[in-house]
Amino acid sequence: MAVQEPPIKVNRLGLTRDDYKGRASTLCKGCGHDSISQRIISVAYDLNLDPTHLIKVSGIGCSSKTPAYFINQSHGFNGLHGRMPSMATGAVLANRTLTALGVSGDGDAMSIGLGQFIHMVRRNVPMVFIVENNGVYGLTKGQFSATADLDQELKYAGRNELPPIDVCHEALVADCGFIGRSFAGDPRQVEALLKAALSHRGTAILDIISPCVTFNDHDDSTKSYAYGKAHEQIISDFGFVAPQEEITVDYDPGTTADVTMHDGSHVRLRKLDEKHDPRNRDAAMRVLEEAHIKQEFITGLIYINEERPALTEIERLPATPLAFLPPEKTRPSREALAKVMQEL
Repeated sequence: MAVQEPPIKVNRLGLTRDDYKGRASTLCKGCGHDSISQRIISVAYDLNLDPTHLIKVSGIGCSSKTPAYFINQSHGFNGLHGRMPSMATGAVLANRTLTALGVSGDGDAMSIGLGQFIHMVRRNVPMVFIVENNGVYGLTKGQFSATADLDQELKYAGRNELPPIDVCHEALVADCGFIGRSFAGDPRQVEALLKAALSHRGTAILDIISPCVTFNDHDDSTKSYAYGKAHEQIISDFGFVAPQEEITVDYDPGTTADVTMHDGSHVRLRKLDEKHDPRNRDAAMRVLEEAHIKQEFITGLIYINEERPALTEIERLPATPLAFLPPEKTRPSREALAKVMQEL
């Protein structure tokens, strides 16, 4: 008697989880970036994301190679070092129906790209911006990045004498409406944050500590696996509930609070630290400052604000995306140009 194969699971789009995969990774074995890529694949499948309506953008670095490793049917562009926010801004303004997912690194985002990072947040560009944060320039042999720990010593880089830049702090000062931090070794939390971030209407920043197993996985580094597992302080436990279908529910008894997203989904919070309310910007600032002083590694949803309009709303774009408008709608006629030139 022939053995019947189990049915292949598909989502509402008829796609399997394998349909959201990309090429085989070329990163070092055990790299936290690969774990994040797997989380993106799982979330895209769970949320029934249409790959043809997704654009992946990145800059330069180990992290910026990772878009090749997930959702191979989507659009993608790998640009210049630190310039990914400009590409994302242009893409979503040209076609506001796209879901934009940016993957950057601590060097790409917080060093050469810091100016672009701040203005992306200031404009509230509708995109998820993941910083795969390991505190080093892994692609160029382990020099310190802008998020490296003060006084940290590395075999090939010496001693770091400069204080670190905090990704979440910079985002909060720039008035970002969604700020989360997680650890590549905590897949459940990473997936919950990703689901909520993809439902946010503006810029969503996710600072994910992603250890570099080659250059910065020492026990005394705040970017190492050992430090993350030993010192993680989770400020809120939460799940994501889609508008029609519950994706993740796993709550222990305790105080809960619902945050309604613009698309009707919910982020359901269970407060582990009753002092922290992620809807309170001042509270978020205090949590980050206290963690910096105590050298604590806090994770969870740090801040959320659903009120800020996204850039695509501010610019009052037409119903038809600009990318699909005919030339006569987007380009002034020869007569109109001649009139402007005459006025000048």
